[in-house]
Amino acid sequence: MDRLDWKIIDALERDGRKSFADLGETVGLSKSPCWTRVRSLEEQGIIRGYAARLDPVALGLEVQSFVEVRISLNAHADFEAAVMAHPAVVECHTTAGDSDYMLKVFARSVDHLDELLRYDLSKLPGVHRLATVVCLKTIKRQGQLAEWARTTEQR
Repeated sequence: MDRLDWKIIDALERDGRKSFADLGETVGLSKSPCWTRVRSLEEQGIIRGYAARLDPVALGLEVQSFVEVRISLNAHADFEAAVMAHPAVVECHTTAGDSDYMLKVFARSVDHLDELLRYDLSKLPGVHRLATVVCLKTIKRQGQLAEWARTTEQR
């Protein structure tokens, strides 16, 4: 990636709704070359898509939690398929350490979270143990990757 590609992904990460004309003006290109570069970045998988960032609290999902999950050895595929289909799980990561997975979950209330943990997530395939941390306040959400990746590129 060159300097212009970095500028493009930084600008799109900040505002994915920019028109190609506005984006080109921001990065110093005309509309057509800008469009060509964006398409190339999409084809390379650097830009994976475009979406609105929703505010969970405004949607009534006021309780954010992180759930560590330990599962049985032969249940990874079934567990991952169930997590992919579960709407309350917005992120799922494999982890090293005491747990196998870390889930990011939103709920309407603590009672709703309790129900979700007891009657839903604990019954996913292969689950042995759940350990939940409730987030009290979000300080930063959805940081900017482009600038961080660019500045650490040569380290």
